[in-house]
Amino acid sequence: MRWLITGAGGMLGRDTVEELLRRGEDVTGLNRAALDITRPDAVEAALAEHRPELVVNCAAYTAVDDAETDEERALAINGDGPRNLARACSALGARLIHVSTDYVFAGDAHTPYPEDHPTGPRTAYGRTKLAGERAVTEELPAASAILRTAWLYGVHGRSFVRTMIDLESRRDTLDVVDDQRGQPTWSADVAARVADLGPHVGRGASGVLHATSSGETTWFELAREVFRGLGADPDRVRPVGSEAYPRPAPRPAYSVLGHDRWRQLGLPPLRDWRAALHEALPLIRKESPS
Repeated sequence: MRWLITGAGGMLGRDTVEELLRRGEDVTGLNRAALDITRPDAVEAALAEHRPELVVNCAAYTAVDDAETDEERALAINGDGPRNLARACSALGARLIHVSTDYVFAGDAHTPYPEDHPTGPRTAYGRTKLAGERAVTEELPAASAILRTAWLYGVHGRSFVRTMIDLESRRDTLDVVDDQRGQPTWSADVAARVADLGPHVGRGASGVLHATSSGETTWFELAREVFRGLGADPDRVRPVGSEAYPRPAPRPAYSVLGHDRWRQLGLPPLRDWRAALHEALPLIRKESPS
C-alpha cells in the first residue's frame, strides 16, 4: 500500500514515517516546506504525483496559546487543510486518516469521553481542530478515520516529558500542575496504531477513534514518574493548581478519552501510559530536540 504522510517533519509525522518504513511499507513523507496543505492546488498536485492509497494528515497548527490571537491562521491549517486533503483523496479514490485532539471536548467531564460524546471546545485551537474533523467527515465520510490523541511526547521535538528531563538536572524542586487529568501518550505508540489501522480505513473502519494511552494521571504525577525513571527523587516535584500558571488558552481539567472503538475493531487499546513512558525515557534522553 502506498502511504503519504503530511506534516512529516513533526513529532508524530516523523514517528509515523519511521514506523511504516520499519514495516516495509511504501511511504512518502512531506513536511511543511514540501506541502502546504492550506493550498488546494498544492494538495492536488502532491496527490497526483505520489498517488497514495492512504494519506495520514499529521500537519497541524499546534500552538494552543497563539491560536487565541491567530485563529484565522490556525483555522486555515487545522480546518481548511483537512478539507483540501479530503477533497483530493475523494477525487483520487484514496483514503484518509486525520489526526485530531482532546481539545474538541469541553474538558469538564469526570469519566472518559467516549468517541461519540458531544463536542464543545473552549479554545480557538479546539474550535479549529473540530472544524477539521467536520470537514473530513463531510468530504470523505466512508473512507476516512479521525484519530484523536492527547498529551503527546516523543523522541523528536519538544514535549512536557523532555522539559521534565531537562529541568531535573537544573532545578532542585519543580512546581507542577496537579488539577488537570489526562493520558500521557508516546507518539511512537500512536504511529504504530496508525500503521495498524490503515488497512482497515474505509473497509470496516471509519469515523472517530481515540489514540491515547490507557490509564490516567495528572501533570504532577507524570513529572514524578519521569523523575523516578531518571533515578531522581520524585518528592522534588511539588503539586500546584492551574492558577499558578495562567495561560491565554484555558487547559482542559479532564482530558481522558475512552477506547471502545478499538475493541469493536478487534484491536486492543494502547498500552498503559507508565509502561510506554519507561520504554521511551532512555530514547528521549539520548536524542537532542529538533
